[in-house]
Amino acid sequence: MTSSTPETTPELLWEPTPQRAEASRMATFRRWLNTERGLDLPDYWAQWRWSISDLESFWGAIAEYFDVAFHERAEHVLPEEVMPGARWFPGATLNYAEHALRAGDGKGENDLAVIFAREDGVREEVTYGELRSRVAAARAGLRELGVGKGDRVVALAPNSPETIVAFLAAASLGATWSSCSPDFGVRAIEDRFVQIEPTVLVAVNGYMYGGRSFDVRSTVDELRSHLPSLAATVLVDYIGTGGQLDGAVNWSEMLDRHRDAELAFDPVPFEHPLWVLYSSGTTGLPKGIVHGHGGMVLEQLKAVGLHCDLGPGDRFFWFTTTGWMMWNFLIGGLLTGTTIVLFDGSPGHPDLSTLWQLTDRYRVNYFGTSAPFIQTCMKRDVHPARDNDLSALRTLGSTGAPLSSDGFRWIADEVGQDVQIASVSGGTDLCTAFVGASPDLPVYLGEISCPMLGAAVAAFDEQGREVHDEVGELVLTKPMPTMPVFFWNDPDGSRLHESYFDTFPGVWRHGDWVRITPRGTLVIYGRSDSTLNRGGIRMGTAEFYRVVEGFDEVADSLVIDTSGAGETDGELLCFLVLAEGAELADVQPKLRTELRAQLSPRHVPNRFVVVDEVPQTLNGKKLEVPVKKILAGTAPEKAVSKDALRNPEALAPFVRFSQDSPR
Repeated sequence: MTSSTPETTPELLWEPTPQRAEASRMATFRRWLNTERGLDLPDYWAQWRWSISDLESFWGAIAEYFDVAFHERAEHVLPEEVMPGARWFPGATLNYAEHALRAGDGKGENDLAVIFAREDGVREEVTYGELRSRVAAARAGLRELGVGKGDRVVALAPNSPETIVAFLAAASLGATWSSCSPDFGVRAIEDRFVQIEPTVLVAVNGYMYGGRSFDVRSTVDELRSHLPSLAATVLVDYIGTGGQLDGAVNWSEMLDRHRDAELAFDPVPFEHPLWVLYSSGTTGLPKGIVHGHGGMVLEQLKAVGLHCDLGPGDRFFWFTTTGWMMWNFLIGGLLTGTTIVLFDGSPGHPDLSTLWQLTDRYRVNYFGTSAPFIQTCMKRDVHPARDNDLSALRTLGSTGAPLSSDGFRWIADEVGQDVQIASVSGGTDLCTAFVGASPDLPVYLGEISCPMLGAAVAAFDEQGREVHDEVGELVLTKPMPTMPVFFWNDPDGSRLHESYFDTFPGVWRHGDWVRITPRGTLVIYGRSDSTLNRGGIRMGTAEFYRVVEGFDEVADSLVIDTSGAGETDGELLCFLVLAEGAELADVQPKLRTELRAQLSPRHVPNRFVVVDEVPQTLNGKKLEVPVKKILAGTAPEKAVSKDALRNPEALAPFVRFSQDSPR
């Protein structure tokens, strides 16, 4: 990326009133620090600088302030400040599910824990008392099926109360959770679940999307035939057809059998695996990214409780599926006594007013979505505030791709001038955002408001030197508790090291282009790698190529996700080298069908384009990142050295394509 320096400060879109800023949980925490710890932190920026200069004191303060329930306490918060290999709270034990379900403000028996809405009109409200009861029953059921500490429970399930219950039950036992959305294809699911050898599979018999129901029992049946470690499959009649599978345990019957079970939580070490998320699979099978109980407890208390400013009596919604880490983040609302709002289905069915109507109906305080959804609403002339009562809405969160300046402007104009715009970024790797918003900071047009507490964010040039107000690699110079505990099947840590620490030793390279302004705000310019990020679901090009190049008619291919390129919506472009005699019109429908089935509907390209050759490096690697830069308008000589290419002439069609495409 080339450097760029803004000539003027961008427009101030929003700032909190002094009363709102002072009443925020962030300001309350700051006053507590000043009083209880003898600090002198006058504002957020002083608070952030302290949080990264004294990691032990900061994270220890988070644990104390939120009354983290340690069963065994650690003598030290962070004995050695190193990356990778930082050990947080060694010797401490706790349980994530206990923090989600324990008594506290906003968590009375009759307080709402979960509000659920499905696109076909199915609705459900679950109190904290009912949630505890269901988790206790599911815990007993899973234990009866042989699940214990360290076993894996996987789910092919939607964003529903049953999935929340199954996760918390598994976590309460010290089992490790992993989930995929039911619209994933069999291959994409297998690539993830097979490698972690689960003991139990929790699955639905179907799902709803876009006004249709889809029976996925054949997918479940095929999947369990490839999971030899399975002791049992538990099937949820999610679409109400009564459809079952031979040999599967009925979810409702399992809970009914154990309705009188007592709720308990098995203490586990701080770093004990809570869930496995997955990398995009760009260079092979998706990597299993393991996060620990303790790291997620501390991070979610900080991120949800302080940065999102959510607590008892508040309602927290994020449009997500169980295949995106924002589902895991949304659950964090339970830790702070917040009511979490779940929606399952298409955000565009029957039209784009669906989620805004949900926000109106349930008096949502924090509405989270993806940048592409905002862009789509903007293009289709949606007017949320005009057509709905959004008076309860305080904050709109956006992630999954950089939010354009036009997107910021649309939110201010069409959602509300008094609604804070929380453009945030982080990812699956840490299962959180580490740059985002704070309720006591202003919002400038097109900019992320701040690095978040405890996140030592910087921008580096190619030589590993910190740069200011220039575009560089987004890095973290100090450890965070939600950095992966380990990668699955990576006993010596070499794959984890290669993923984050090879470029700048001892420094986490995140894979985004970023500019940090003199105000401390940030602008992210998209991925500096080739990850496909569609609708918040990250998938690697390797998975894509396995499907596309399985066709005899396709000799070679190159897929580019242009998200983050300029100020326009990103497209998914598939460039095809066709076999002799093959025609695009013949193969394109089959490609669309197979990609939808094997990967997901979000990974069907916007366009297929025929080219003569795919540009390759001297050792035969496809030129994904340089082509993405060229399509974003970078001159080819700046995007890649032609001396490093086997076939430099193959770049010409992509240069022409970029010149012919509107930006």
